[in-house]
Amino acid sequence: MSDDSAISRSVLADQVKDRLLQAILAGRYPPHSRIVETRVARELGTSQAPVREALRGLEALGVVEITPFRGARVRRPSSNELLEAYAIRAELESLGARLAIPKMTDADLAQLIAFGDEMQQAAEDGDRHAVATADANFHGRLVEIAGNRTLVRVWRSLEPYSRTYITLVAPGADPDWTAHLHVPIVDALRARDAARVEEALRQHFVDVAARLQRGWADGDTTGGRSASSAGARESAASAV
Repeated sequence: MSDDSAISRSVLADQVKDRLLQAILAGRYPPHSRIVETRVARELGTSQAPVREALRGLEALGVVEITPFRGARVRRPSSNELLEAYAIRAELESLGARLAIPKMTDADLAQLIAFGDEMQQAAEDGDRHAVATADANFHGRLVEIAGNRTLVRVWRSLEPYSRTYITLVAPGADPDWTAHLHVPIVDALRARDAARVEEALRQHFVDVAARLQRGWADGDTTGGRSASSAGARESAASAV
């Protein structure tokens, strides 16, 4: 194999990985669902090799698990894994706030406020997916405004791992609670008070972690859920 062909396949695998990740984040592949190589290859018009490589990349991110003779499935992490991710995100986003506030333009602030407004409106409409999208855009944009490429890169390595499961597309989640959880952050941003934004962000993740601990059930590896427990579990997975 030539170097050019190896590079070409690697680039294609990255593109397939991005497409699959977006499909997972959008809820097309919920936790425990299978991702069939042949089907993905057919849908994307490629061979199975880049799909297989893409799945390995998603496995390294912690998003999927690959089992011999059973293929790839979307992972459902333990509560401890998610709590660890929250703890790191709280520190990263607090640092991002300290860096972002001094350089935040009026246009940046307006965009963050708009994402907050989108969350509120989507919650009123009962649109969980729209709340989840605006939520992710809000946090991502705040980190981007910091202007630190290393911070953005590290944050993005955690973001898909969290959003895959902490999404509002599942029945029983509470979009209204999630939308209102961001109000103190938006208020602090309006005041351009870095310390207050940091405090609001840390409290945000404390509240989300507490809700997760109350409702997230470990050990469900089959994807089956009883009707009585489904709402509580998914309500725990209602914010990022």
